[in-house]
Amino acid sequence: DIKKVPSLRGKVILTLFNEASTRTRVSFEQAAKLLSADVINITPTSSSAEKGESLLNTVLTLQAMHADVLIMRDPSSGSPYFAARHLTNMKVVNAGDGQHAHPTQALLDAFTIKRHLGSLQGAKIVIVGDILHSRVARSNIWALSSLGARVVLVGPPTLLPKELLPIQSQNRDGSNNPSDLDISIETDLDYAIKDADVVIALRLQKERQQKGMIPSLREYTRRWLITDSRLSKAKAHVLLMHPGPLNEGIEISSSLAHGLSSRVEEQVTNGVAVRMALLYLLLTGVPI
Repeated sequence: DIKKVPSLRGKVILTLFNEASTRTRVSFEQAAKLLSADVINITPTSSSAEKGESLLNTVLTLQAMHADVLIMRDPSSGSPYFAARHLTNMKVVNAGDGQHAHPTQALLDAFTIKRHLGSLQGAKIVIVGDILHSRVARSNIWALSSLGARVVLVGPPTLLPKELLPIQSQNRDGSNNPSDLDISIETDLDYAIKDADVVIALRLQKERQQKGMIPSLREYTRRWLITDSRLSKAKAHVLLMHPGPLNEGIEISSSLAHGLSSRVEEQVTNGVAVRMALLYLLLTGVPI
């Protein structure tokens, strides 16, 4: 009921987004402002990176201005961790780094699922699409498996991480999964989606792909598009999710994207709450 609280008044939060973003950037900014922090947004075109300044010198300069938190998105995997190793007086939050990780997206996804299912223990969660290039998929594998979910990865063989291919779906014959994580791999969406509690579709990340990774967009949608008929094979109250941006008719049919099963907008709403909690914990150390 209280729109804005003074919890982080006087704190300075910087957002350094070297990659395009709508949901994550605005979500972090809104989260900080609702807690009364001061927010400064930095973009590649407005920073000295345009003049050749290194990432290290950029973050050291920002730290010298006595900001409290640096929220980073970068196309290079590992950049936020590199920054964190060299910063001693400023906290760093990973808002997505290359193909590596997107931790706050996994947190908000887990929160959204838990609100509906009560617990993730034993829940069947199917992640469909471009797994290979998805930092969301990697973070969700860790987060959802840690909370007891059974994660099934589905997509074209060329868009599945090579390090996971030996797992091959527990092989449908009862053979053991060699991974320490409770995950399996499928290339047949119609088989994998049966009795799913949650289906998370991923965007085809064409900007990270090499040529020839899928036969054609038409072939991709024929085999891996989430349609009404496919979703009907899941459980009756299945949750349909997507981290965005969503390309309707490629990853999810338009009828489902705005249908009763869709939790896409709820994910965005929950993202603000989760990021408020994260910033509050980082800057106060007080449990919520």
